[in-house]
Amino acid sequence: MGKTEPLEERLDRLASRAGDCLELYSSCAQGTLLALQEEFGLGDARTLKAATAMPGIAHRGETCGAVVGALMALGLAFGREKPDDYTALVKTIGSARRLCAGFEEEFGGCMCRDVQVHLFGRSFDLADPAEIIEFAKAGAAKKCRVPAEYAVRAAGRLIIEGQL
Repeated sequence: MGKTEPLEERLDRLASRAGDCLELYSSCAQGTLLALQEEFGLGDARTLKAATAMPGIAHRGETCGAVVGALMALGLAFGREKPDDYTALVKTIGSARRLCAGFEEEFGGCMCRDVQVHLFGRSFDLADPAEIIEFAKAGAAKKCRVPAEYAVRAAGRLIIEGQL
């Protein structure tokens, strides 16, 4: 486990954990972030709490929570603490752009509604209780593992590469 574990096995384990955490929290943002927090010692319970409103940015169909959770982890891993730390800024933004580009290629965009169309063939209005029921019936708990697992694999790879 950890640093001695082969990279692909480590990323597979990490991705599986993200899916499990997503199902536990019913949150792509918190599931993604928690798996990365545990693996790389990033942030704390308050950081995880901050991701509560992030799935689809408050279920509005906006940025996928899996992307947001992964970006939060990249910020925790590489981000700047001082405004003049441009090296950390460039490293963090560069890593974030790579993650987003790969996610867009895989899922047709970084927006929750686009990811839903990719996974379900349609998007759901998660502000509507009836649509939430339809989303659940369509297999959201299992299907939404896919983008969370992808985001965690991508972020995990970027963090590991950035530590070398």
